[in-house]
Amino acid sequence: MLMAMSTQRERIAADLRHRIETGEYRPGDRLPTYEELAAHYGTGHATIQAALRILRTEGLISVRKRAGITVRERPPVHLVQRGTTVQRDRHGYLFPGWVPNKPWQTHGRPRVSVEEIPARPAELLDVDQGTPVVRRRRITSPVGEPPFQLADTWIHPTVVEDAPRTAERDTGPGGYLDRIEESGHGPLSWTEHTRTRMPTTEEAHLLGMADAMPVLEIARVGTSARTNAPVEVTICIIPGDRVELVTRLRRAPSARWRDRPAHHDGS
Repeated sequence: MLMAMSTQRERIAADLRHRIETGEYRPGDRLPTYEELAAHYGTGHATIQAALRILRTEGLISVRKRAGITVRERPPVHLVQRGTTVQRDRHGYLFPGWVPNKPWQTHGRPRVSVEEIPARPAELLDVDQGTPVVRRRRITSPVGEPPFQLADTWIHPTVVEDAPRTAERDTGPGGYLDRIEESGHGPLSWTEHTRTRMPTTEEAHLLGMADAMPVLEIARVGTSARTNAPVEVTICIIPGDRVELVTRLRRAPSARWRDRPAHHDGS
């Protein structure tokens, strides 16, 4: 019975997905109601809910009580070959970009505040969860596109004491990283941690995404050269349907190409 329900759920999701992708239902259109879908497919509400849950996870639809079942606008998907080299220009450090060679925009004003640090950045920054920590928040995207990335930088309280300007909106030339390094922690080194997870309600709202869509989380930890301890953590959140990581594989010396004798089967 469970297998039959699972198969029917997937068939219904596949049919609705096809109708969305072929333009029968366009962004902003309402799909039929639960009752209409159940009658059309000859099934119960539980199966319809399960099928719609699949489409919500894929970011194709949103389901709200008053708005009904609505087809979502699908933002561009960027293919990214993410590098590992930190560069610098006259404005400061440049970390490996998600969409290189495209101008970026900020949505709203970057915010600087003192917040109780959540579990994940607290773990990486080596402070207790709930500790009041300076947070620098910005929402960005390539120009002309909807919000693509939410970035929160958390700066260790002892570092703010060493470099008070890191807690100000205007941190001066080179930004907060230059202020940290100038305070005696330079040169910084960085490590990135990558994982997927479900978004918080706030993250989904700020990025205009379905709350059933997983996000890609990149956590970059900056480490002091003086103390060998973390001094800042930046966590970037990107909706899972907006980026595809591409990695170019390289041959090691043991796998280098060379002419090989033909194999014979002895016949």
